[in-house]
Amino acid sequence: MTARLDATGRPGLCSTFCRELREPLPGTAVVASGWVLVEQPGPWGAKAPTQSHLDPEFGGAIDAACKKADVRFGLIRSPGRHPDRTERSHQVYVASTTPGRTWLLGCGVADPLELDGLDLEAVGRGDRDAVIESLPALTVVDEPVMLVCTNGKRDECCALLGRPLVKALAAVAPGRVWEANHLGGHRFAPTATLLPAGTMHGHLTAQTAVAVLEAAARGETMLTGLRGRSTWTNRGQAAEIAVRRLIGELALDALSVVGEDPGFVVVVHRDGRSWAVPVTTAPADPPRPESCGKEPFAMSILHAGTPVPGEAR
Repeated sequence: MTARLDATGRPGLCSTFCRELREPLPGTAVVASGWVLVEQPGPWGAKAPTQSHLDPEFGGAIDAACKKADVRFGLIRSPGRHPDRTERSHQVYVASTTPGRTWLLGCGVADPLELDGLDLEAVGRGDRDAVIESLPALTVVDEPVMLVCTNGKRDECCALLGRPLVKALAAVAPGRVWEANHLGGHRFAPTATLLPAGTMHGHLTAQTAVAVLEAAARGETMLTGLRGRSTWTNRGQAAEIAVRRLIGELALDALSVVGEDPGFVVVVHRDGRSWAVPVTTAPADPPRPESCGKEPFAMSILHAGTPVPGEAR
């Protein structure tokens, strides 16, 4: 396989292969009904919850507990320099991404250990009142926030492509853009997640990232670089995007994934329309590396066909 140089001038990056091979983005977002994020300045290792200045025992425990509750846990830090030790409050965000129960809460904590009592099951089911009851410092955050993966210890592409994007965005959306330790899909770098929507995008530029933020503020999503909404399974993500492209629907909560079988995924519109979307899986051809430094392999790639209209519900 011959790879051209990417925008950084570096050959052989996994994101270069991904762009050159035009790998489809739909259906590649992580799967989680909720998100818990805590600000942790300083350096991050490849497994940041246990390899940072966050207490490793606590980091490993809350990461495992979040996974059990179908919630994504991550570390964030503000754009710019990252001093090793800072005496300051840690920003916390808690989000539910489920349509009809989509919300974002935030607060500052003196010590991340204060998250010990957070009701993660309530986060997973979108019960905002129960979440606030478990951590009363949390308050509603009205503006969406964007997370951009920048962890070079996890993958080289995230640092080389993510950090310049964060720097550019910080100038136009201060306080709404954060570096994130890991969002999955390194080969789609620079990658970003919008909360509380849970929509994930790849191959972003500063211009498209600003457009994504502006759309989120309107309760919409952008189709450019859209990988999927973390609420749905990967097959559901691919199917939902296929319907959005077919009808030009941008409103975030207009569509829901209501059923899956081995051949089709059923997507419904809030106006009653429905579609059966054929979604298939095939080995990548040619094989490609999942992340920098790994050997190419025939990973599975999802393909969504043309949605077939069903009867109004």
